[in-house]
Amino acid sequence: MNSFYDALETSPPDQREADLMSALPTQIENARANSAAFAEILADIDPASINSREALATLPVTRKYQLQERQEAQRANNAFGGFATMGFGAAMPRVFCSPGPIYEPEGIRADYWRMARALYAAGFRAGDLAHNSFSYHFVPAGSMMENGAHALGCTVFPGGTGQTEQQVQAMAELRPAGYIGTPSFLKLILDKAAELKQPLPSLTKALLSAEAFPPSLRDWFTERGVAGYQCYGTADLGLIAYETSAREGLVLDEHVIVEIVRPGTGDPVPEGEVGELVVTTLNPDYPLIRFGTGDLSAILPGQCPTGRTNVRIKGWLGRADQTTKVRGMFVHPGQVASIAARFPQVKRARLVVTGEMANDQMILQVETTETSSGLADRLQDAIREVTKLRGEVELVAPGTLPNDGKVIEDARSYR
Repeated sequence: MNSFYDALETSPPDQREADLMSALPTQIENARANSAAFAEILADIDPASINSREALATLPVTRKYQLQERQEAQRANNAFGGFATMGFGAAMPRVFCSPGPIYEPEGIRADYWRMARALYAAGFRAGDLAHNSFSYHFVPAGSMMENGAHALGCTVFPGGTGQTEQQVQAMAELRPAGYIGTPSFLKLILDKAAELKQPLPSLTKALLSAEAFPPSLRDWFTERGVAGYQCYGTADLGLIAYETSAREGLVLDEHVIVEIVRPGTGDPVPEGEVGELVVTTLNPDYPLIRFGTGDLSAILPGQCPTGRTNVRIKGWLGRADQTTKVRGMFVHPGQVASIAARFPQVKRARLVVTGEMANDQMILQVETTETSSGLADRLQDAIREVTKLRGEVELVAPGTLPNDGKVIEDARSYR
């Protein structure tokens, strides 16, 4: 389990960073030249100048809702809202649909979604039979995993979802080496196997995704002879990060550039602070530049004990879209960031909404070394101007606010 999928996993961090930053201008140019959406979004950008993380951070973040809005607006002419650089035909054997609906293209490259790396880290090897219980219809999850398994040299049984008893029968008769799918469905399968008194001794490993995978469930699988590992990816981007035998966070994939930004903004946060995952993919067919996933995470310090040298993240820590309705009006994380940006004395800010039905209260908690009442008064004025709502201000010492990525905390006694 400490062997590596390829030499990239142990390359010197400085070399990896140089390679990623060297590839970035080419991807920016590709996006501007061949994607109608990014031709507009990046119209005033010189691709050659975007060759560092600092330069990348100056570009706008494109969030999932914006991608969906463009797709909906252009659906009559372009199913992908102008984000894809290719059209229907031999270069795009499949197109998928995620909830929204949002349409995603699949190209023809082997391991198109880059899942082989995660499967390898979970113990899958050439010659294995993989029982794939991700869905094969509408969403790309089944195809994503099958592509990766084939790239490793595995045979795949496309089990899909449902029909638990038939899944157990297929496993008993085909004897797969591993399972691919959600952790909850694997538990259902193992529970059904126990109910049927059907041993599944061949099943010793699993790559799990799309749901939370708590240590308690991981231990439950281990007790039944299955070593489960998780990976994190999206239908838009493919693999983003994967778990290793060290069980310490998730290691980033080698072909994405990941930033952690303050929710509601595009501003990178200090290492270790929780924020929104923003990903730039090097996929030339679907060149998403600074794509806001809407998921919270944080960078883990140090390197993976397995010897993999890429950056690690803590995994999924919640959702970044904390838009909240207060007194009948929506308040967005971006508004909180806009208020804080007006005052250089403000280090961090968190809007806490409390109260009961028809009695909402807003308190803006602000980390600052300045304690003057004048600052609090000016912040109250800014709250009213930006949100059109009244709010109180609480000045607190730097480091006081929780490191959980929340910009808006809904602490009301009703939902």
